[in-house]
Amino acid sequence: MFLRLSAKSVLLGAVSAVALMSAAHAADVVQEQAAPGFNWSGVYVGFGVGAGANVHKLSSDFAPGVSLNGIGGEGIFGQATVGYDYMVSQRFLLGGLIDAHVGTIKTSLDLAGLSADIKETYGFDVGVRAGYLLTPSTLGYVLGGYAWQKYKLDTNAGFGFDWDQGGYFVGAGVETAINSNWTLKGEYRYTRFSTNDSLLSDAGLNAPDGALNLDTSRHTFEVAASYRFNANDGGAASFETPSYNWTGFYVGGGLGAGAVVHQIEIPPLGGAKFNGLGGEGVFGEASIGYDQDMGSWVVGGLVDARLSGIKSKLDLGGILGGIDSISLNADYGFDVLGRIGMKVNEATLAYALAGYSWQHFKLDAPAPLDVDWGSSGFSVGAGLETALSDKMTVGIEYRYSQFEKEDFSDAFPIPSGLATATPSFHTVRIDAKYKFN
Repeated sequence: MFLRLSAKSVLLGAVSAVALMSAAHAADVVQEQAAPGFNWSGVYVGFGVGAGANVHKLSSDFAPGVSLNGIGGEGIFGQATVGYDYMVSQRFLLGGLIDAHVGTIKTSLDLAGLSADIKETYGFDVGVRAGYLLTPSTLGYVLGGYAWQKYKLDTNAGFGFDWDQGGYFVGAGVETAINSNWTLKGEYRYTRFSTNDSLLSDAGLNAPDGALNLDTSRHTFEVAASYRFNANDGGAASFETPSYNWTGFYVGGGLGAGAVVHQIEIPPLGGAKFNGLGGEGVFGEASIGYDQDMGSWVVGGLVDARLSGIKSKLDLGGILGGIDSISLNADYGFDVLGRIGMKVNEATLAYALAGYSWQHFKLDAPAPLDVDWGSSGFSVGAGLETALSDKMTVGIEYRYSQFEKEDFSDAFPIPSGLATATPSFHTVRIDAKYKFN
């Protein structure tokens, strides 16, 4: 059923525990934490792991108005960063960074003995960031810059090639001090690469530029630890850290973005398996929950609901009897989750969460193809949350969600098992919460 816990899924889910694993290092140095004494200016190096998904949009200059967004891939990656930050005032920070990553984000196709993968192998980013100290020890920031990525097509038929694409990235994150020199961060990036109009000629085919255009976007989340060389050398912010008790009921709201990858299986077609059909978009979410402060640890539960614009879309340009487009929408859903977190400093919590998820899907197409269905599944994730006052918190959170397989014989007059789809999501949200007591 929906618990398709392959090795890849386990690895993706394992990212959810990284924040707690990193935070656990702080348990032995709680007395060394000196939030008012942390200096954010200076050079740092960082190492992290992450997960995410990409979406490839295909189009052609020879078929104006026709495109597919998209072909999806998912996986994990590791990243190393070197950066420099400078506090321009007591609470505002500017900085620059260079990082390099290697990973396994890929699209896979198995068909009648043929297997093929399109994989992101390695790349780098060069960017700048601007941050605001939410507390003396916790930074909220935005970032952006140039991105470069190497891709490789591998097959078991002796055919393959590689190419590279440049583009831009934008993102946001939360970073917090866990002792006198180390910080922990959770960071989301959206990357968009420039159009590759020479993919077929790169593959050695006699095709003009523009015969097949490739536009790629990527949604990723990273958990990373950074070492700051002069964090305890003075010059630190000295404003008051909010006093916050995590026990109590709260309501929250947030905005997020992410991607979905549908694994399509058509067993009669030579055991065809395609991972996958991709989509992307943004969503809004509202939540209600309860946390219990256990001292160094916090445990709790929450229920949330979302409206989503995440979708896959085929634009037809009216070539099929005036039909403009067909889209597969993940339009609304809810989650029932539990979480456990550790206080990494006086006002910031690193946590992991897991639980039940439900998602509604709708195929927006001409009748009789206009069907919809609901699908149960699970979510795992991790996040950082910090107090702004004795009532308010803000945070960033990543979730990997996987839903049960949909057999399209339920909607169409076809034999059972002829065609199925299993969706998985990679989403990140930035939210705010208000605690009542």
